Amino acid sequence: MHELYGKQGIAWAEVLPGVITDCASRFDFSPEAPFSNLSYNFVLRAKRSDGKPVVLKSSFMKDELSREVSVLRAYEGRGAIHVLDADEEWGVALLEGADPGTPLSTIEDDASATDIFCEVFRRLHLPAPTGSLYPSMKQHFAAIERYRERFDDVITAAPLPESWVENAEECLAYLITTTRENLLLHGDLHHENILRQGEEQWVVIDPKGIIGDIHFDTIQYLLNYVDRGGNCEQVLRGRIAIMADRLGLDPRRIAMWGVVRGVLEACWTIENIRPGLCEQISKRSKFLCRN
Repeated sequence: MHELYGKQGIAWAEVLPGVITDCASRFDFSPEAPFSNLSYNFVLRAKRSDGKPVVLKSSFMKDELSREVSVLRAYEGRGAIHVLDADEEWGVALLEGADPGTPLSTIEDDASATDIFCEVFRRLHLPAPTGSLYPSMKQHFAAIERYRERFDDVITAAPLPESWVENAEECLAYLITTTRENLLLHGDLHHENILRQGEEQWVVIDPKGIIGDIHFDTIQYLLNYVDRGGNCEQVLRGRIAIMADRLGLDPRRIAMWGVVRGVLEACWTIENIRPGLCEQISKRSKFLCRN
């Protein structure tokens, strides 16, 4: 938080103990332990007085958390974790605890995991609501435009191959203009955001909320655990074949979104590294653009 937001980030972290205490009283829970893999948000395991597990999520980025809560509520009954309470001003949300809460990544057979992904995916999406709460695809991919603005007029060579950027721009323009129906997408639907609930049910957590083409919501899943069951190309082809068969999706559109997403990640990486290190783009970006 200090690295990202400086003194404001430190101040947010310093008041967290008091926020937790106030939330425990207001929302009727007993704090337990925070999750071990924290980064941008503080996420705490807790139990209510009736013994049911809950999760308190507190975020410095209040608008993003508010959008997450909105998506979860929109997805209610479709396979999303239940929002028990929330306070936008405090930047907190009390969520139902998934029990046992094991992520989809624990299913090591890749075909079986992808089948489960498809079951979750099929029931999740719904038509885009009116209003501007959620970003469009064009807004989500704005870092590619910023990359152009940053490097178009400089003398030094741009860090990304020009063919990558041109291809991504062309794919993005085509995909946006040919999207038949804009849906409310999860935006970050990967293995760790799909949790087991009970014996057979799976629920999603941590949506970002983006309006756009349904094919895009396959990409985060495709990015992860690509070394399972063979080489990366075999794994990707196998997953996309299952998605095309089970969900009726177009493999070509999935591939094109993968190309655009790879360049987007490279642009994000370049924005967040020190000057002089722009050539050190992420391995996943190279992989997506190559495949």
